[in-house]
Amino acid sequence: MSDFSQLVPEHVRSLGGYTPGKSRRQALEESQVDSIIKMASNENPYGPSPKAIEAMRGVLGEINFYPDIDASELRDRLAEHHGVRPEQVVPTAGSTALLGIIARTLLSPGLNAITSERSFIVYPIATKAAGGKLITVPMRNDAFDLDRIISTIDEKTRLIYLSNPNNPTGTIVTATEVDRFLDRVPDHVIVILDEAYYDFAQDFAARRRTDYSHSLDYVKEGRKVVVLRTFSKAHGLAGVRVGYGVGPAELMTYFARMRTTFSVSSVAQAAAVAALEDKAHTDKAVRNNSEQSQRLMEGIAELGYRVVPTWANFIYFELDEDAATVAKQLQAEGVIIRPLGPWGAPTAIRVTIGTPEQNQIFLNAFRRVMARATVK
Repeated sequence: MSDFSQLVPEHVRSLGGYTPGKSRRQALEESQVDSIIKMASNENPYGPSPKAIEAMRGVLGEINFYPDIDASELRDRLAEHHGVRPEQVVPTAGSTALLGIIARTLLSPGLNAITSERSFIVYPIATKAAGGKLITVPMRNDAFDLDRIISTIDEKTRLIYLSNPNNPTGTIVTATEVDRFLDRVPDHVIVILDEAYYDFAQDFAARRRTDYSHSLDYVKEGRKVVVLRTFSKAHGLAGVRVGYGVGPAELMTYFARMRTTFSVSSVAQAAAVAALEDKAHTDKAVRNNSEQSQRLMEGIAELGYRVVPTWANFIYFELDEDAATVAKQLQAEGVIIRPLGPWGAPTAIRVTIGTPEQNQIFLNAFRRVMARATVK
């Protein structure tokens, strides 16, 4: 019998895979319930723009042809939208794909990247797959401790992953804090500003009178920063996989070379271009998120749990008991949420902010589940 492990490098053998949020179909089969709502993966409860759906249908008759390898129309629209040059934009099959590209381009055995504990679960996967070492530093008040990150940088550091807002805690570091942070980062380190939840954070910032992000200003100033954005969240296109990075033109050229050939499908390109033009649809999702976040946070707090104020489209809170067990019980009640054991937070839950109806269903189900736990 062949032992293929002898042919695979150690850093790949020990690599853990990404565990996605459970699908509705899988949960329905497991729990034998009549209906179920998914509030586990921070998806847009309103779906994609009707214009994006129409655009996707419009290209289906041409999917026998390979897509534009550079996603030129999308890249040009994004460059215009952000006020940068096209060569500073690289579309990819979701921002998670770009994280892998960045790691493979800049890391190798002996080099390291730094991020926070309880941050995006793809960072360790991307780093380790490239042969690098990921160093995680403790959080401060459920958010990135930028001073601690600075003190951790050494001569082998090449990347800092800064999830802002952070997934899964929903916290931010302000623009002023990032300004000061970047002034202290040495020249041999690239900072990845992962802004997957930018639209939601920007709306919260306007409502809360907070300066959230200067990320694109850093790019225009020529700093060693790469900004990641996605169409999976506010635009509701998670299923077609399209995201992008904005950064220094030379560096983005290297990333573009590392992409899988034809990785952004013609369907995804068409959907993203159309979604960009439907601001009204995005605004609807963002407005619902800001309004419903308060209702959801208050409902959870009324049940006696400390809620971390969110800047994204999900709520993070601690249960003080095994979250996986509670998640299983909630699934039996018709609600899928995300227990955060894989993030190193086995007693914490992340729940997506849904429509008013979905949020009420969750609160009712959560109340029943926790009441039964109290009786026991």
